Amino acid sequence: IPCESCMERDNKSTGETMEFLLLGFSELLCLRVLLFLIFLIVHLVTLAGNVMIFMAVVMEPSRPPMLFFLCQLSVIELCYTLVIVPKALLSLIVVDGSTISFIGCAAQMHLFVTLGGAECFLLVAMSYDRYVAICQPLHYVAVMSEGLCLRLAVACCLGGFAVALGLTVAVFRLPFCQSHHINHFFCDVPAVLHLACTQSYTPQLPLLAACVLLLLLPFLLILTSYVCIAAALLHVTSSAGRGKAFCTCISHLSITLLHYGCATFMYIHPKSSYSPARDKMVSLVYTNITPLLYPLIYSLRNEEIRGVIMKTVRRKKIAQLN
Repeated sequence: IPCESCMERDNKSTGETMEFLLLGFSELLCLRVLLFLIFLIVHLVTLAGNVMIFMAVVMEPSRPPMLFFLCQLSVIELCYTLVIVPKALLSLIVVDGSTISFIGCAAQMHLFVTLGGAECFLLVAMSYDRYVAICQPLHYVAVMSEGLCLRLAVACCLGGFAVALGLTVAVFRLPFCQSHHINHFFCDVPAVLHLACTQSYTPQLPLLAACVLLLLLPFLLILTSYVCIAAALLHVTSSAGRGKAFCTCISHLSITLLHYGCATFMYIHPKSSYSPARDKMVSLVYTNITPLLYPLIYSLRNEEIRGVIMKTVRRKKIAQLN
C-alpha cells in the first residue's frame, strides 16, 4: 500500500474521533435479507443452546470438572456471539456499511481475541482433565479438585486477556491510511492490519507471536495429552473400556479440531496471500457456525451433559405437576 495518504503518527491525536467503516457483505446486495434472517436464526439458536447448557450445569448440585469447564465454554461462546453477531447484523441492514469508532474497533478486537485465547487455553485444561481421568483414574478426584479447576479457569481468562491486550496495542499503534474501509463484518486482526501503511512484515510479528501463544503451544499440549491417552488405551484389554474412554474424548476432540482448524486457516498465512473475501467466509463459519455446533456436539456426544439436561427437564416437569 503506498504511504502518501498515510496518517503517519496522527493516530494518537485523532484516535478519539477517527472511525472505521465495516463494509460487511455490501457486495451481496441481493442476498441481504436472506443473510440477515439466517444470521439471526443461527444467533438465536446458539444463544438458546449455550444458555440451556449453562443453566443445566449451574442447577446441578454436583458438578464434575468436565461439566465445570463445559459451563465456562458455554459462557465464552455466549460472549462470542454477543460481541460479533450484532455488528454483523447491523452491517446487513445498513446499505453502505456500518461505522465503528477507533476505540470501539480496538475494544471489539480485544474482546474477540481474549475470548478466543481463553477458549484455546480452556481446551488445554479440558484435555488435561481427560488425561487424568483415563491415565490416572484412581487419583482423579484428588488431582482435579474444585480449587484446581477454578484456578485453571481463571488462568485461561487471564492468559487470553494478556495476549489480546498486547496484540491489540501493537496493532492500533500502527499508522493507518486515510481509507478506513475495513472489508469485513467486524474488526478482525488481519483486516485491520491490511489498512496499515507499511510494506514491511514487522506489523505481522505481534500476530505471529499471538498465534504461537494461543494456537501452537496449546495445540502441542493437547496433542501431548492425547498421545499419552492413546498409549494408556493400548494397555486396556477390554473393548468396552476402550469404547467408553473414546466416547469421553470424542466431543472434546471434535471441538478442538474445529476450533484450531478454523483459527489456523484464518490467522496463519503471509500478508501477501490475504484475501478479504476468503477471510470473511472463514470468519463467518468461525464466529457463527462453530458456536452453534458446540452445544450440539456436547449435548449429543457427552453422556454427562445429556444426563444433566434430562434431570433439569424432569425437575421442571415435577415442579409443574406440584
